[in-house]
Amino acid sequence: MRRLLARTLLVAVLLAGAGCSDDRSAGAGPTAGSGPTGPVVTPLGGGAAGGDARVCAEARRAGATAVREYVEELGRMVAAAGAGDTATADAARTRAQAALAAWRAALREQGALATDAQLRTLLSDLGTEVAALGVDVESIDETELDRLQQRLDQLCAR
Repeated sequence: MRRLLARTLLVAVLLAGAGCSDDRSAGAGPTAGSGPTGPVVTPLGGGAAGGDARVCAEARRAGATAVREYVEELGRMVAAAGAGDTATADAARTRAQAALAAWRAALREQGALATDAQLRTLLSDLGTEVAALGVDVESIDETELDRLQQRLDQLCAR
């Protein structure tokens, strides 16, 4: 049981980046043009990319919310199962699955709104990974989730 709780906390730490938001992802960073030292890099969503900054922000917000709810419910499920309370464990499992379903739906929705092909593909890939998640903590591929999150961070920061 301790291993399960430790793994749950590890997943929470790895996925917490899904909720990190900074000014660059919200489009508040520099805009296209020339700065005093040369060209200014435009974050995704600025200039021709249109609303992709909003897409990034919404994808990150949905991830943060879902991860928080998912981890909380997994913790409740593990605690209830350890106490022999199957009804509470089953209810927590259902809520954890609902958090994942909401995250998948948000990724699908934001992917449909993305104008950048790489961002669209990445959101689709993230949705596939989220769909593969379940309430079996042992089956979570933290490495792949972390890699996809890093790609999202890179795409949304440019």
